[in-house]
Amino acid sequence: MSFQPMTIEIIDQIRPMIVDLATRYRKSLRGCRYADIRVQVDEGQAAAAENGGSKHSTRDYTFAIGIRALSGNGMIAPGYFGQSLGAADLDRLAQVVKDGLRHAHHRALANAERKSATREGLDALGDALTSTSLAPIDIHQDTVPAQFEIDPRTVPLEELVALTTEVSRSALALDPHVKYTFISAYTLLTRELFCSSEGANIDQAFAMTQGTCFIVAHGASGTQELYDYMGHQRGWEVLTRGVHEESIRFPDFQAFSIGLANDAVSLCNARPLKPTNREAVVVTDPHYNTLLVHEIVGHPMELDRALKLETSYAGRSWLFRNMQEHQLGKPIASPLVSAFSDPSLPGYGHYKYDHEGTPATRVTHIDRGIFRGFMNSRQTAAILGVSPNGSYKATDASLVPLIRMSNTVFGPGERDPQEMIREIPHGYYLVGHRTPSIAESRENFRITAMKVYEIKNGQIGELFCNGGIMADTKDYLMQVDAVGNDFRLYPIPNCGKGQPMQTKRLGNGGPTMRSRARLTGISK
Repeated sequence: MSFQPMTIEIIDQIRPMIVDLATRYRKSLRGCRYADIRVQVDEGQAAAAENGGSKHSTRDYTFAIGIRALSGNGMIAPGYFGQSLGAADLDRLAQVVKDGLRHAHHRALANAERKSATREGLDALGDALTSTSLAPIDIHQDTVPAQFEIDPRTVPLEELVALTTEVSRSALALDPHVKYTFISAYTLLTRELFCSSEGANIDQAFAMTQGTCFIVAHGASGTQELYDYMGHQRGWEVLTRGVHEESIRFPDFQAFSIGLANDAVSLCNARPLKPTNREAVVVTDPHYNTLLVHEIVGHPMELDRALKLETSYAGRSWLFRNMQEHQLGKPIASPLVSAFSDPSLPGYGHYKYDHEGTPATRVTHIDRGIFRGFMNSRQTAAILGVSPNGSYKATDASLVPLIRMSNTVFGPGERDPQEMIREIPHGYYLVGHRTPSIAESRENFRITAMKVYEIKNGQIGELFCNGGIMADTKDYLMQVDAVGNDFRLYPIPNCGKGQPMQTKRLGNGGPTMRSRARLTGISK
């Protein structure tokens, strides 16, 4: 069969073949109990500028497949196969997928045989090795189109070059304290096909557009390096017009970058914050809480981490020691604190189905202070005997999916953020996030802020640089005494997990919150 040139429309041509291979051909593999096939096609372009001059620009296309098989005679185990493809593979794609199914099946059989032999040799300890099963889900056939006003593929590459160059030049010329600017932008269209032997047939497309700004400024307090990014699951209009939605708000890319450059100038002339020896009242804005919820709620709420499947390279979760000792159903935060993961929210973390065809579900992690549950996959849901919630995602079809955040956030409260500050005789207001340092099981944290303001008699006062907070996770959450009504959602384009590392785009956020913590800074 001969295919048209490689674009995301290739999915329309290969979809019947992939459905047939996932269902009919799978039955020819003896001992194969289940199989699924993922196909992903990306079309994108990007440009970057440094100090007002063009650095690089590119148009790119990627095409990949990923296959999972559950096989075995008695003991059942998974096997995987993934491959990046190119134009030369199109006319022999059916054979490539057949070969991949056989590879995944043979790996699953070998895995099952090894598990069975190991189980028999470990006596009581061997009971921990069981057959792999998938918790049941509703099976869907669906097509989900991308949302955009300006198709990422129709934007002239010269326009990306012109925008990044102009933004870089403008930020550099803003103030003599600005010494370096690096500006990048990309716009991308992705299409994913998922088919399974159970009958799933799901075609999803996504548009992604992002601008990244990196600024170096030098002043009285030394050098400040600030970086931030704006982005959304939309087209090129994200950067040229900004985003003006209820929970996602950005100006156009030039205004966004000039704002960050102004912050860098202010910070390089601000005094460094001195650390405190005791806890102080701290108010954290939605941008700061974006990284906070990512690190102390999102990652420890991933069930593969909690079940120790990530221990060797990413750590565990303080929320789950074993099946008898865990925090499920127990208070881990103030009754004012709720947190959840919701793929139905807009932004980078939005999707309708995950990468095993499970419908996306809002997962409540903390309900008015009580720990309620984890993000999971069908396999890990079966271990705990709970329903799958659609959190199994891969960065690329050629990679094995992992349990990942979608839009993981602190829930909104009812308080006016300005009132929350006016009630404080003395404290600190943290704006924007910078760098995290997190314990192996996420039971404590240290996260720096872009800006720290002192609060005196209910008024925001002096700006400090190089500051942040540190606390034990549970203590910090239990001491939250006010939650704002200013919920915001921000993009995280670089969440790393897995081995090999998968860098994923997702969303985090929340409202302004007030608690107590020690301040970190520079002791001089």
